[in-house]
Amino acid sequence: MAQGGKPHFNQPLGGNDMPRFGGATTMMRLPAQATADGLDACFVGIPMDIGTSNRTGTRHGPRAIRAESCMLRPYNMATGAGPFAKMQVADIGDVPINTFDLKKTVDIITDAYNAILSHDCVPLTLGGDHTLTYPVLRAIAAKHGPVALIHIDAHADTNEHMFGEAIAHGTPFRRAVEDGLLINDKVFQIGLRGTGYTPDDFDWGRQQGFTVVPAEECWHKSLTPLMNDIRAQIGSAPVYLTYDIDSLDPAFAPGTGTVEMGGLTTIQALEIVRGCKGLNVVGCDLVEVSPQYDTSGATALIGSNLLYEMLCILPKTWA
Repeated sequence: MAQGGKPHFNQPLGGNDMPRFGGATTMMRLPAQATADGLDACFVGIPMDIGTSNRTGTRHGPRAIRAESCMLRPYNMATGAGPFAKMQVADIGDVPINTFDLKKTVDIITDAYNAILSHDCVPLTLGGDHTLTYPVLRAIAAKHGPVALIHIDAHADTNEHMFGEAIAHGTPFRRAVEDGLLINDKVFQIGLRGTGYTPDDFDWGRQQGFTVVPAEECWHKSLTPLMNDIRAQIGSAPVYLTYDIDSLDPAFAPGTGTVEMGGLTTIQALEIVRGCKGLNVVGCDLVEVSPQYDTSGATALIGSNLLYEMLCILPKTWA
């Protein structure tokens, strides 16, 4: 506690205190700590790409996102959110995955998030490929029970198998359904598009009760009305937000492994995340940033901004 009984909350290192190209490479140049003890929310990296099926590189995503986040400032001018005035937040580093063994890595991730959640801390994850959402959801559901899901992506990620394997970046939400981790009629997939093998690529989710909003239904319009509907349908249920950067059109975010034309805009991305304000958000992730295809750093910069926006809609920011 600070003087006068008021809590002292961590603050991002300001650009007038240290040049933005200097200082520690943590998310938003926040203080680093080893665990989630005493935190209301934390940024945590999962530097993995061993679940990918096409272009590699997302193992370097957390580092790139942190580096580009140096431009972020603590106050959200558009929404009025000042998360660092209400919450204790820090960067707790990366999950020490086994880069030679995907199956072991999945269990390592679940164990790490069980530890984070034991502190009543909301994790915001820097990915990493989309495989990671499945083991994170196992820990989330162990604490909160089955959750609603807002999933923004070009791909449904509900494959039964990939190359005969049950766990990969194209299978996490089928595994989540099979494990009873989701409230199926409160699952929303936004931005799906591209080619497939059969209609089942998108329809399997619909058959489980998911609401699927293809990218074509999002073109040339604001997504604020959609988010109003989603909030009404989710209500007070705990909800997990997972954002695959390939949901964005490659004109905005080329630095990813499985690009698809005809995607969302960055404005729509902000509408989606900001539209989650008022929901009981218990965890978030931003996945599939692959820096070697991101020559300008724009994809990682967009990812860092979206993670900040996720922090800004957490319930304690508005308590």
